[in-house]
Amino acid sequence: MIWFEFFVGLVLLVIGADFLVRGASRLAEDVGISHLVVGLTVVAYGTSTPELAVSTGAAIQGQGGIAVGNVVGSNIFNVLFIVGLVALISPLPVARRIVDIDMPLLIGISLLLLLMGLGLHYGVIDGAILTIGILSYTILLIYFDRKKIRAEKAALGHSLSLHDMKFRSVLFNVALIVGGLFCLVRGADWFVQGASQFARYFDVDPLIIGLTIVGAGTSLPELMTSIIAAVRGKTDIVIGNVIGSNLFNIMAVLGVSGLSAPNGITISPSVNSFDMVVMIMALVVCLPVFYTTRTISPKFGIYLFGLYVLYTWYLVHAAVNNIAVPGFAQSLVFIVLPLLIIAMLQYLAGRRKLRSSS
Repeated sequence: MIWFEFFVGLVLLVIGADFLVRGASRLAEDVGISHLVVGLTVVAYGTSTPELAVSTGAAIQGQGGIAVGNVVGSNIFNVLFIVGLVALISPLPVARRIVDIDMPLLIGISLLLLLMGLGLHYGVIDGAILTIGILSYTILLIYFDRKKIRAEKAALGHSLSLHDMKFRSVLFNVALIVGGLFCLVRGADWFVQGASQFARYFDVDPLIIGLTIVGAGTSLPELMTSIIAAVRGKTDIVIGNVIGSNLFNIMAVLGVSGLSAPNGITISPSVNSFDMVVMIMALVVCLPVFYTTRTISPKFGIYLFGLYVLYTWYLVHAAVNNIAVPGFAQSLVFIVLPLLIIAMLQYLAGRRKLRSSS
């Protein structure tokens, strides 16, 4: 039974990711929006449904630590592990829109979340602000993207209207997306259950299981979807999926969780002083590379992947040896300053490379 859940879950993850990428890329062509925007919305929001279910359920039950930790851990996993791993499969071009709008917005929203959590509590007002934010972002994103595509088609002498849509094709692709999401969610659940039972069978510490297998479990849909998208050459969907998922996790998942919790969400001091700092700095480190090279190379992918391995090793090491997680001041000294220096060096190297090529 252990092997059955593990392998069937893995198969469902692959099938679901394939269905989702196929349906999303075709839907983009049918309704007249870009692959990047489909990745930022349909794919990203869909693959983040496990985080929404887990965090909202935890918030309602008064388990605020799980609700917030799930979102922060998932966002770190998405940027460091998924982008790092997928970049090893194929170099990932970064669209100008990501650099100019979505990445700075994500950093800004992450900083806002950090400020909201200084009192170690998210209330209903915080939840409402975040929820309104994701609704506004989604509406404006789709509106301006369709407007841009209309202008491009008009310049070529074409027009985009409802009559251009093949409704039968739209319905089929929506069904493909829904089926893919179902397979992803069910597959992730079975895969995590099977992996956890498999680890217990070999007497692995439950704490290690929680920090690794279960902790990354809710991000498996994003991981498999990004891998399949990269293999199929739909690289816009990869970056859109990661950035969109992180925005959705903060604004929608924590927003709905904050609105659902009767007494708000209590935050662990270690999450606000350490894990959120890591989450923000992971984005800050990426921004100079995105800005200067507009490509995530396999070499930079190894660097991101290595940072995630280091972060996970520290969490496991601290938990096993009962070591206190660094406070905010220590995080500034040992995490923020070194990574800021690395980010600046990457920016300068990228600028030098651009000058030499021009």
